[in-house]
Amino acid sequence: MKPPILIIIMATIMTGTMIVMLSSHWLLIWIGFEMNMLAIIPILMKKYNPRAMEASTKYFLTQATASMLLMMGVTINLLYSGQWVVSKISNPIASIMMTTALTMKLGLSPFHFWVPEVTQGITLMSGMILLTWQKIAPMSILYQISPSINTNLLMLMALTSVLVGGWGGLNQTQLRKIMAYSSIAHMGWMAAIITYNPTMMVLNLTLYILMTLSTFMLFTLNSSTTTLSLSHMWNKFPLITSMILILMLSLGGLPPLSGFIPKWMIIQELTKNNMIIIPTLMAITALLNLYFYLRLTYSTALTMFPSTNNMKMKWQFEYTKKATLLPPLIITSTMLLPLTPMLSVLD
Repeated sequence: MKPPILIIIMATIMTGTMIVMLSSHWLLIWIGFEMNMLAIIPILMKKYNPRAMEASTKYFLTQATASMLLMMGVTINLLYSGQWVVSKISNPIASIMMTTALTMKLGLSPFHFWVPEVTQGITLMSGMILLTWQKIAPMSILYQISPSINTNLLMLMALTSVLVGGWGGLNQTQLRKIMAYSSIAHMGWMAAIITYNPTMMVLNLTLYILMTLSTFMLFTLNSSTTTLSLSHMWNKFPLITSMILILMLSLGGLPPLSGFIPKWMIIQELTKNNMIIIPTLMAITALLNLYFYLRLTYSTALTMFPSTNNMKMKWQFEYTKKATLLPPLIITSTMLLPLTPMLSVLD
C-alpha cells in the first residue's frame, strides 16, 4: 500500500474513534463507528490473499450487524425519551440492544466467534490494530452508558468471555489465535467491572493495550506466527526470548508484573460489592489463560534447539525492522506494580 493512501486510511480510523469518544450525540457516535469500520477494512486486506479477504468480510458483516443493532437501540430510546443524548437511556430494551451491539463490536462471548477467525486471517500488524485500537471506541461508549447498563446481562457475558478466552486458547499453536482468545478473556474482565467502577475498566484497558502492543511488536520482529517459529527465536534474539517470557507472565496476571494490577483491583472491587462466587470463578478460569501463556514461554525461552548456531554468518538475513517504542512499552507492560497505590487513588 502506498504511504499517502496508508496515512489517509490511518487518519480516518483515528478520526472515527476520536469522534466516537468525544461525542455526546448518538448519531455522531454511529457515524464515527461507521467511519472507523469502513477505514479498517483496507488495513485488514493490506496483504491481499483469500484468507485476508474472508477475514475482512467476516469483520465487515459482524460490525455492520452490530451498527444496525446499535442504531435500532438508539431509535427506540429516541421514541421513548425524545433525546439523542448519550447519558439519557430511559428504556431497558434500548439499553439491552445497545449493550448487545457494543459487546458484539468488542467480541465478547457469545459474539466472540469472529475474533479468532479474523485475527488469524490478517497480518500481525493489522491484528495488533484490531486487538488494541479497535477496542477503544466501543469501550468508551460502554463507559458513558455504564449507569443504565443491565448489570446481570453484562456479568453473564463477562463470565462466559473469561471462560471462552481460557478454553479456546488451550490447544492453539497459532500465535494470532492465542492473542485473540487472550483479548476475549481480557474484555471479559473489563465487562465485569464496568457497571461497578468504570474508571477501573479504563485502567484495565490501558494496561491490556500496552501489553498486547508489546507482544505483537516482539512477534513481528521475527515475523513469528506459530509456536514453532517462536521457538527458533532464541538462536537469533536470545534477549527477546526472555522479554517474551516476562510479557507472557504479565499477560497472565502474575504478581510482580503490571498485568497483576487490574486483576487484583477488579477482584477487590467485586468483593467490596458483596460478590464472592463470580470473582472466584473468574480467577480460576484466568488460570487457563496462564496455562497457554506458560506453554508459549516454555517453547520460547525454556527449550533449547538441537544445534546451536556456531557459524559466524547467520543463516537468516540480517534484521532490518525498526522497533522504535519497544523498550518503553516493555517497561510499562511489566514494571508498573509499584504504582498501584497511586492508581487506586485515581479510582
